[in-house]
Amino acid sequence: MKNKERRIVLASGVFDLLHYGHVYYLTNAKKAGGENAKLVVVVARDKTVERLKGSKPVIPENQRRALVESLKVVDEAILGYEEMDMARIIERVKPDVIALGYDEDVIERKLRKIISEKGFKIEIVRVGRFEEKGIMSSSKIKEKIIKDYHRSLNI
Repeated sequence: MKNKERRIVLASGVFDLLHYGHVYYLTNAKKAGGENAKLVVVVARDKTVERLKGSKPVIPENQRRALVESLKVVDEAILGYEEMDMARIIERVKPDVIALGYDEDVIERKLRKIISEKGFKIEIVRVGRFEEKGIMSSSKIKEKIIKDYHRSLNI
């Protein structure tokens, strides 16, 4: 039987080139579980990222998982399944809450369907976008590195 005093929050992502937007998302995900929540983070596999985004992450999956788990707010980080089996992850982690980012509409629809079909009692919450000046996505970091590198070479 699950310990109801400590709610489990499930969050997920690629977490390539870790930045403050990731920390903001994970911090707010944990808060969604209430006081003393346990935050379990699923880190996407390299092959999953390559299939969905068209390119491999810069940082290998085991290192991304270790980096995420090293964050103070994270209690446990696990690698996902290559086929992105959300039902299997839910059955493994048994979350009370699933926290999604501001841009995860498709995943939310899929999760709501799984939760309904399986009869799970899971709350889905959305974490808003971190709004501050600066670069808050891994793809923007990559673009800036390439742009600045080309400028330094006078290309």
